[in-house]
Amino acid sequence: MSSPRIRMSVLKLTPAAAERVRSIMTKKGPEIAGLKIGVKKGGCAGMEYTMDWTDTVGKFDEVVEQDGARVIVDPKAVLYLLGTEMDYKVDKLSAQFVFNNPNQASACGCGESVNLLPASKEALEAAKG
Repeated sequence: MSSPRIRMSVLKLTPAAAERVRSIMTKKGPEIAGLKIGVKKGGCAGMEYTMDWTDTVGKFDEVVEQDGARVIVDPKAVLYLLGTEMDYKVDKLSAQFVFNNPNQASACGCGESVNLLPASKEALEAAKG
């Protein structure tokens, strides 16, 4: 009998991010499957993070469940988000989710877009377990 494969999560949530996602999910009701995160081409740095509430989980989506929060990662974004920490920051003028992404090469001055590189071969091997 083989031992189960341990997989590295695509991303991790800080306690603040998990609390915020869980809080919003509760308000939206049981029909919400979770917060779907992805990336798309756009912005002055080349890519933008996307976040939308969804009521379905796709066959190839990665699901991250932590402290009652559920984040669903679009399969096209996995290589760009591998190893990312999602946080929720509140300051005097704003409250927002923040991505601490090791695959981020740079960001634009306005903070709306990023330059992301696919995860390295080493990171992929580590994720396979």
